[in-house]
Amino acid sequence: MDPIVPQLEKHTRLRRRRRMFSRARIPVRMMVPNFFTLLGLCAGLTSIRMSIEGRYDFALAAIVFAALLDGLDGRIARLLKASSRFGSELDSLADFVNFGVAPAIMIFTWGLGEQRSLGWIAVMLFAIASALRLARFNTLIDDERPKWQSDFFQGVPTPAAAILVLLPIYLEHLGLDLRASPILLNLVLAYVTLIGLLMVSIVPTYSGKLLGERIGREWVLPLFILSMLAVACLLTYPYATLSIVSMAYLAALPWTWKRFRELEQLHAAPAAGASEAGAMPGAAGAHGPGDETARAPESDSPQVIEIRPGEQKR
Repeated sequence: MDPIVPQLEKHTRLRRRRRMFSRARIPVRMMVPNFFTLLGLCAGLTSIRMSIEGRYDFALAAIVFAALLDGLDGRIARLLKASSRFGSELDSLADFVNFGVAPAIMIFTWGLGEQRSLGWIAVMLFAIASALRLARFNTLIDDERPKWQSDFFQGVPTPAAAILVLLPIYLEHLGLDLRASPILLNLVLAYVTLIGLLMVSIVPTYSGKLLGERIGREWVLPLFILSMLAVACLLTYPYATLSIVSMAYLAALPWTWKRFRELEQLHAAPAAGASEAGAMPGAAGAHGPGDETARAPESDSPQVIEIRPGEQKR
C-alpha cells in the first residue's frame, strides 16, 4: 500500500471536520455576497423553467442576469472582506446550475432535441465540462501563481461559455435560423461540443482581474460612457449585441494565446538571467582562471606579521 494514502485520508478527514465559519457570530457583511449568489441561482433555475416552456427570451434574459450577478458577488466579497469557504462552495454550485445546466437545457429544447441522442450527448458533454472546469478552478485557487498570470484564465470560464453556446439562438432572432437545414443543425451540434471542450482546455483566456485594480484618471469618464453604452445596447438590441460580443470573444482567443506566450517569455527571461548570474561566480571560482581565490598562494602555515610599538606600518 502506498504510504502517502493514509496521510491523504487523514488530511481529508481533518478538512471535513474544519468549521465553515471560524466565529460563533457571523457579521452581516459576510452574508451580502451569498445573497447575490442565491439571487443568481434563482435566475438560473427560472431560466430552466422558461426553456421548458419555450419562452426563450425570458430564459436568455435570466442567464444574462445570472452572469452579471456572478461578476459582482466575488468583487463584493473582496471589497467587503467577506470571502469564506461557504461562499466559494455555494458559488461553484450556483455556477454549475446557471452556466452548465440551464444553457444546456435551453439549446437542447431549442433545436438539438431534433438530433435526439446526438443532441443529448452534446449538451450533456457541455454540462459535464462545466462541472469539470469548476472543480479544476477550485483546486487551483490555493496554488501560488505569478501576478501577471492572474489576468488570464485557463480555458473559457463557465459564464462566458454559457453566453457563447447560445450564439445559434441569437442568430435565429437575427434572421439566420440554423434549424432550417440538417447540415446547419449538425454545425450547431459541433459548435456546442467545441465550446464544451474549450472550457476544459488549457487555452489562456483574458480575465480582466488586474484591470479592475488601478485605472488612469483620464480613463474614468470614458469607461463610464462605454459601460452605459454597452448596457443600452444590451437592453435595446440584445441579440445583436450578444452576437457581436460572442464572435469578438471567439476571434480574440488566438490573440490572447499569443499575448500569454509573450508575457511568459518576458517574465522567464529575467529569471533565467538571474539564475545564470548567481551560478557564474561559483563556476568561475571552481574552474575559472580569473578567480582571485584560485590565484592566491597556498602555504602550510599562516603568515604572522609582528608590529612593534612605535613602528608605523608602511
